[in-house]
Amino acid sequence: MRFSRRSLLLAAIAQAAAMARPRGGWAAGGTSPAQVADPAMAEAVAAAALPPAPAVARHPVRKQRFGIVRFDEYDWLRQPDWFTALLHPERLSPAIRAQLDAENRYADAVLAPTDALQAEMLAEMRRRSAGAGSTPPEPDGRWIWWSELRPGAQQPVFLRRPREGGPAQLLFDFDADARGKRYYRLSSLKGPAHSPDGRYLAWTVDLRGDEHFTLFVRDLEQGRFAQAPIEDCYGEFVFSPDSRFLFWLERDGHSRPARLFRRPVGGGADVLVHHETDPAMFVTLRRSASNRFVMIEIGNETQSEVRLIPADRIEDAPVVAEPRTPGLRYALEHWNDRFVVRTNADGAVDNKLMQTPEAFPARAHWRPWIPYRPGRLIAEMRAFRDHFARVEWIDANPVLIAVGADGTTERRVAGEDAAYVLSLDQDAEYGSALVRFTVQSMRRPPRAETVDMNSGARAVVWQQEAPDVRPDDYVVERLDAPGTDGVRVPVSLLRRRTTPVDGSAPLMLYGYGSYGYSLPPEFVAADLSLADRGWVVAIAHARGGAERGTAWFTQTLTVHKGRTVSDFVDAASFLARERYTRAGAIVGHSFSAGGILIGGAINRRPDLFAGAIGQVPFVDVLDTMEDETNPLVDSAKPLWGDPADPAMFRAMAAFAPYENVRRQPYPAVLATAGLLDDRVGYWEAAKWVARLRERSTSGRPVMLRVNMHAGHQGDAGRDDELRQRASFYGFAIRAVSGAWDAKGGTARAPEN
Repeated sequence: MRFSRRSLLLAAIAQAAAMARPRGGWAAGGTSPAQVADPAMAEAVAAAALPPAPAVARHPVRKQRFGIVRFDEYDWLRQPDWFTALLHPERLSPAIRAQLDAENRYADAVLAPTDALQAEMLAEMRRRSAGAGSTPPEPDGRWIWWSELRPGAQQPVFLRRPREGGPAQLLFDFDADARGKRYYRLSSLKGPAHSPDGRYLAWTVDLRGDEHFTLFVRDLEQGRFAQAPIEDCYGEFVFSPDSRFLFWLERDGHSRPARLFRRPVGGGADVLVHHETDPAMFVTLRRSASNRFVMIEIGNETQSEVRLIPADRIEDAPVVAEPRTPGLRYALEHWNDRFVVRTNADGAVDNKLMQTPEAFPARAHWRPWIPYRPGRLIAEMRAFRDHFARVEWIDANPVLIAVGADGTTERRVAGEDAAYVLSLDQDAEYGSALVRFTVQSMRRPPRAETVDMNSGARAVVWQQEAPDVRPDDYVVERLDAPGTDGVRVPVSLLRRRTTPVDGSAPLMLYGYGSYGYSLPPEFVAADLSLADRGWVVAIAHARGGAERGTAWFTQTLTVHKGRTVSDFVDAASFLARERYTRAGAIVGHSFSAGGILIGGAINRRPDLFAGAIGQVPFVDVLDTMEDETNPLVDSAKPLWGDPADPAMFRAMAAFAPYENVRRQPYPAVLATAGLLDDRVGYWEAAKWVARLRERSTSGRPVMLRVNMHAGHQGDAGRDDELRQRASFYGFAIRAVSGAWDAKGGTARAPEN
């Protein structure tokens, strides 16, 4: 259910699109919105009936709790021993496998008319995404480190060069390593990937598609692997500050990152450093910016705890800084002779910064530094020897604020556009006078910059390559949509400068609204393929994120989760009223926990939407939260509610998308799932699609695509992601064309 980004016609439609395309192609100048929904396109496909949808057997199961009786006719789609089936997909019930295969064939057939359009957009996306997947050069020690995703490659290469100058050294070619493997998802290559002394390179890779990673360590001096691979990792690791040890997380039997081990870098016995027994808590780890501590961070959305291992006593047991306390969240950063504490203590819901002596990290010694200001979330922090940097969200945009150790010098940096993304480089050198950060917007590709704390001068040190992208051809706007209960919902928006605001443009509306994650208005080269076809691309920053502070998140907890759905619907209605689009020309898109948002929105206001894309959608809330075998349930109860509580159960029953599907004219729907997904089970999307298809009166198609060899994140290569984006956009363009209105039908299976 967690999220971690928005990661993206039959021959008759393709032919109609080609006839409507202006000379020189779509990208030459874009089309008018009228061409996108041209009546000729709809007429061209009128004779092309939808293929029959697969029948889904109905085996109603009666469920009752707190006086609420419900019947789930598609409960059988959930494999009873589902967790075992994830590890052994060959054990999947033949009936379920046959149903999923039929759904895939149906989705392929319905979307086949968009193949030519998808291929055209895919070519555009590949060209414009040429630099995506590469990372900025990162000075550290004697070297400068970076990765490159080369033309035609699915995975990057990792390189370094001497800091004083000299040729680049190829450290590892991950694209070559991935060849011939059915699945290959690489972990991040920033920060902890190389040891502090520069001798070792480590990485984790998922070779099965189920997010069980294998950890590799390579000795760069000897040009060989330093030890045998470590299996069943969670994906996170750090080298010790002295480069002698590797700390890594192991998944337990419920797929949780519960055990932390230490192992000599060259191989040897594993030592259990920490075993987290609370199923509601998650474990992560990192090194402090000063390289003086390994920090074990344990927590969830309501409480946290940090355990410290000093660099000069690296084999000691970790020491708890401040014991976990319900309602208290905090994080530490080591700064010279002290710790800086980012915390919500004493009602500072958007965080404040405090300081405490290095020897006394407990709360009793915390002293005020940067005060709490409501609505200004302190989201990031990074220590440097002579200054300290933080990122605050101010009016739904991030602002970098760096202060000198003497307390007198302050530097501020914001983005150029009305909506943008700005993030601190968490791997910047501790002793540098330069604060490194990355900035981007929906029309500007990412670039890495520095601000000099001494002079205030800014410099661009890296720019992501993005061929054929001309930012001035586009407009980025930030709007405030009035919510039904008086809030202002931020909306970030991208359109071509030539696209009129007269209600004629179709619109893609993204949303998420969960886990306090602020949905970034980042550069997505693929979105330009929609904008160039006369579309408006928008992001509704619904409550459940933290764009307007932590309260923007906490207002949606448990019985109030319906506010996330209301905000998304209000944003869609506002954009239609302001004539950025029109009702019935919007395609909604969300991912994972955002399934509550997209599923709830089409239940409430199906008339607003031509289509909806639910990417691995969390929609079967009641059944999932009642499943004690699900490893995420305990940690999710503070978010969606505890089904053992009558009030919370009734609230979940009110907002759960699957429970509230009713007989009405739904938009076209495309849902995706991963057979090996241990976060959002494949059956959630399968049940949702079956019920929508049965009860929708519009005749528009409701489709499911199941990745039969991957999990929550889907396929792992760059091209895989672009292909999926192209299929989403092909679906969206056909959905607004009117081609599916009042067409097709659904076979109804008998009840048993």
